[in-house]
Amino acid sequence: MFKIRKSADRGHFDHGWLNTYHSFSFGRYLDRNQMGFRCLRVINEDVVVGGQGFGKHPHDNMEIITYVVSGELKHEDSMGNGSIIKPGDFQQMSAGTGVFHSEFNPSETNPVHLYQIWIEPDQSGYTPSYDQKSFPNNKNLLTLIASKKEIGSDIIKINQDANLYYAHYESGQEVLLPLDLNRYGWIQVISGEIEIAGLKLTNGDGLAISEEDKPKLSVLSESKVLFFDLP
Repeated sequence: MFKIRKSADRGHFDHGWLNTYHSFSFGRYLDRNQMGFRCLRVINEDVVVGGQGFGKHPHDNMEIITYVVSGELKHEDSMGNGSIIKPGDFQQMSAGTGVFHSEFNPSETNPVHLYQIWIEPDQSGYTPSYDQKSFPNNKNLLTLIASKKEIGSDIIKINQDANLYYAHYESGQEVLLPLDLNRYGWIQVISGEIEIAGLKLTNGDGLAISEEDKPKLSVLSESKVLFFDLP
């Protein structure tokens, strides 16, 4: 079963300093039919102009993953972490029992384009934690970014039985996604054009997948995608 979420149907706000799209209900955007997909609660695509950002604010009991598409993002939090997130970087913050953080564009002139993802943890009350890793841009390879599985230090650990993958595909590739019948999938297209089960997806489109075994993804033009394998 496949259900497409077109980019144009997302919640959208242009605040001048922030141009933001919400795949699911978030903040001032409320759609009772779009409250998330399984444990995937938020996919926000943001563009923040130079010198602007999100001031210090709290989170709790959420696995938060930030991916920078272009530009740079400065992060600071109440755990004492401070870093610059660059293109190709994935940052993870397990908010757990509670954490404050801020995110700003350190450039005065260049915008930063990012995706922020929230995944509900498998239980509440985890100790807050932080991680940030840079992943090589290996074309035509589905790279595991985040998982609860104890696979090694090369991936980000999250407190949920979910797997996040990233891929940069060249045109003409055909890929069987690592999804079992008893699991659920979500594809988010960052850029390019792909096709799954006759459905074409392009920049900003999402696709919910259920009751499918190893669905085939066809790449119609050079594309960057996020793939979520969910319980």
